[in-house]
Amino acid sequence: MTSQNTAKTITRLLLALWDLGGTQQEVKKGQFTKRIVSKSQKVADYQSIFEELQSQGAIAISKKGYSLTSGKGLEVLGEGLRSGDFKFEGTIVGTWAANALVKWISQIDVAVSGADVPVNGKGALAELSEGIASYGEFKSVALEVYDKLNQNYNLDDLVPIYRIRREIGDWVSREDFNEWLLEMQASDIFQLMTGEIPDFNSDKRDDSITIPGVGLRSYAKRLN
Repeated sequence: MTSQNTAKTITRLLLALWDLGGTQQEVKKGQFTKRIVSKSQKVADYQSIFEELQSQGAIAISKKGYSLTSGKGLEVLGEGLRSGDFKFEGTIVGTWAANALVKWISQIDVAVSGADVPVNGKGALAELSEGIASYGEFKSVALEVYDKLNQNYNLDDLVPIYRIRREIGDWVSREDFNEWLLEMQASDIFQLMTGEIPDFNSDKRDDSITIPGVGLRSYAKRLN
């Protein structure tokens, strides 16, 4: 199987697991494999892919079934669906796949490609003409970005700080981002928390936040 075909298969598997409710509960092995394994295939054909996804932290596997992680799993699925290489093979697409895609689309915010401005032109980011110049502007933008990430990827109210920083991008300096995010915590708007992040490399660590005398904080949780 080529790397491109493997990527397509991974996206299809994750979409099926998400559609079966894999982020809320464990999906029984029989139910899941019935959805993904065609008549000409065997479950063993997918074993290496299952192991790869498990090692990435995208799925969890038990003796009884599979579940999709709300962080890494949804991130990999979202990236796969947005990939220009993803498509269903053959001339007939299963009803489950079509319905799953419709459900996915209905639950995400469609944004202008390469920008953080919603298509409808509304929102704090859309109203900016220059960089973020005040704490008040930052607070509005940070809350908007938090809500978008939390909704799109079903992050259970724990949004990685590095993703908030990267969504806001060059609209704010790193120093102001750190200062104003800490001010939001002091105002009981966010609680900044520790926690394990999948594939937590040095870049993601740098884009998180370290509180002097306290330590690294990886996640933001909205309090009100």
